[in-house]
Amino acid sequence: MRAVIERVSSASVTVDGEVKGEIGRGLLALIGVEKGDTDKDMTYISAKITNLRIFYDESGKMNHSVKDISVGDSDAGVLMVSQFTLLGDARKGRRPSFEGAEKPERAKELFDELCESVRAEGINVEKGVFGADMKVAHVNDGPVTILLDSRKKF
Repeated sequence: MRAVIERVSSASVTVDGEVKGEIGRGLLALIGVEKGDTDKDMTYISAKITNLRIFYDESGKMNHSVKDISVGDSDAGVLMVSQFTLLGDARKGRRPSFEGAEKPERAKELFDELCESVRAEGINVEKGVFGADMKVAHVNDGPVTILLDSRKKF
């Protein structure tokens, strides 16, 4: 499972002109499910999302996680967006291959489990619509962008 995590001041996802998910301060998590991913991969990514210390503490050091900043702030949270193109392989030619992406049924299942796992940590989770043509808007705060891969390829 791959994830691109961005620390944001705000983020939203819109489908057919209707806002489907929106957060204030928190994380935008773009998620790609790879062929063969299991609950172990999902658990790894969930733990990283909820515990990454990329928010500033009182002394200006990145020492707080999204769990820390969401306490008492109902607008804070994680906006989860499925994005199979994270598994695109563009090493050959000019058109990416998506052969590494999991089949949609299994990918949706793991994506939904991931959302529930993050929510179970007491974090507000908003999400896009799996498989839809989504418009994602966000204000990257920092900018801070972290790449995650449950198979530790990078």
